[in-house]
Amino acid sequence: MAEVPSTFQLAPGSPAPDFSLPDASGALHSPASLVLGKRGLLVVFACNHCPYVVHLADALGRFAADIAGRGVATAAIASNDTERYPADAPERMPEFADAHGWAFPYLHDATQEVAHAYAAACTPDFYLFDDALRLVYAGQFDESRPGRGVPTGADLAAAVEQLLADQPAPEPWYPSTGCNIKWKPGNEPDYFG
Repeated sequence: MAEVPSTFQLAPGSPAPDFSLPDASGALHSPASLVLGKRGLLVVFACNHCPYVVHLADALGRFAADIAGRGVATAAIASNDTERYPADAPERMPEFADAHGWAFPYLHDATQEVAHAYAAACTPDFYLFDDALRLVYAGQFDESRPGRGVPTGADLAAAVEQLLADQPAPEPWYPSTGCNIKWKPGNEPDYFG
């Protein structure tokens, strides 16, 4: 699969685009409900079949558990076209999440409107917000890739440390790299391509 670098259309300090998305059980989650009482929120665009997501899925589960204990919530959002990519269907999401230790909500963006609002381009794509839901980091988990390196979450960890210290995230923000989001025909955003 071709590597697709993400673009940053949300500027630092931008508010988190709002959403109300279901998890596999049908419970709805929003940025405000996820960050409530927390120090921040990590939003990850992911899916079940992408080798880039699979590469770091276990590390992401451990990373999210660690930051949850430090007051940063995590939610993953699957926006792929499930008609053409049935491996990413909502009924298959819980099994994937369980297999990789994802104890955070894994949400389904059936309309792809949330992916559009975040200007998400690939899976995985990471957005870190503070407790006021202002963007403090958008970029890669780390520099590892499938077949190249062990995922550590170094880039994202540095951003979380700065968030918890009330400092700006270290720069530069290296874009995420992965498989392009599988857009429904005719739903491709202007920034895609």
